[in-house]
Amino acid sequence: MNSFEYQRVKDTAGAVQSTSTHSKFLAGGTNLIDLMKNNVEHPDKLIDINRVALAAIETLPDGGLRLGSLARNSDTANHPLVRQKYPLLSRAILSGASPQLRNLATNGGNLLQRTRCPYFMDPGFSQCNKRAPGTGCAAIGGFNRAHAIFGASESCIAVHPSDMCVALAALEATIRVVGRNGERQIPLSEFHRLPGRTPELDTNLKPDELILSIDLPPSPYARHSHYLKVRDRASYEFALVSVAAAMDLQGGVVRSTRIALGGVAHKPWRAEAAEKMLVGQKATPAMFEAAARQAIAGAKPYRENAFKVELTKRAIVRALSIAGGLV
Repeated sequence: MNSFEYQRVKDTAGAVQSTSTHSKFLAGGTNLIDLMKNNVEHPDKLIDINRVALAAIETLPDGGLRLGSLARNSDTANHPLVRQKYPLLSRAILSGASPQLRNLATNGGNLLQRTRCPYFMDPGFSQCNKRAPGTGCAAIGGFNRAHAIFGASESCIAVHPSDMCVALAALEATIRVVGRNGERQIPLSEFHRLPGRTPELDTNLKPDELILSIDLPPSPYARHSHYLKVRDRASYEFALVSVAAAMDLQGGVVRSTRIALGGVAHKPWRAEAAEKMLVGQKATPAMFEAAARQAIAGAKPYRENAFKVELTKRAIVRALSIAGGLV
């Protein structure tokens, strides 16, 4: 681990003013500290924001919900309003990590966690454009069983690891941030980036910006939603494929739907064409199958992860069927 400066701040203004090009905010530290120990991250300053008042979970004037960036994952998942109005999000958070980590990890940190691609996590591998831009992507010709089938590039085929963010994509959350130029709001769909030629950039945050909250709009999906996570073992494992499925049903007909996928792309992946196909249709297994086939159109698997295409299709059908009350 490299040497660094440590600074503790008490408010958002102090946090923003303390930033530098290579500084990092420290909250739970469940991902950042591991990356520093492994010599992957090299911040010159850690800005401890745990004393900043950003842990509240509160109702918004429009009936939505504001999740403070420093609220712990366990508190968010178990909050009565989250469980009542956004059960999809609660299920997604509880499917990730372990209780001990959820008690420490924050909502803002979850948004910013980095890929668990082994070529990124281990500096012993010299080829990783995400860790060392310009060196190549060892995963393309190497061990790529857990890697992307959507939205990848010649520079990187890593996947985003978060369960929470997949649910947030389906719920169309907005991320509220503040920097030296004031506050701004970033739709979750624009917060994370696809790799392109700059896979080292995971998000569209600026170096001086601090996440204030995750804002959820009012949702019609509380009654008919499900988070399905397919993984190699039952606990403390990242998704091979995950599906956040939500529907607004009236008389068995789909009024609107949201389908977001995890474990398949560099960011949470919305299956928008499949969503549009279902609107106005009867919620039936045949329609879910057709929508799932549409969702996997354009998938680009690699040598060891072609199974993910069929797995994604089946997971979508299963998640929609559970959300729709058909199983």
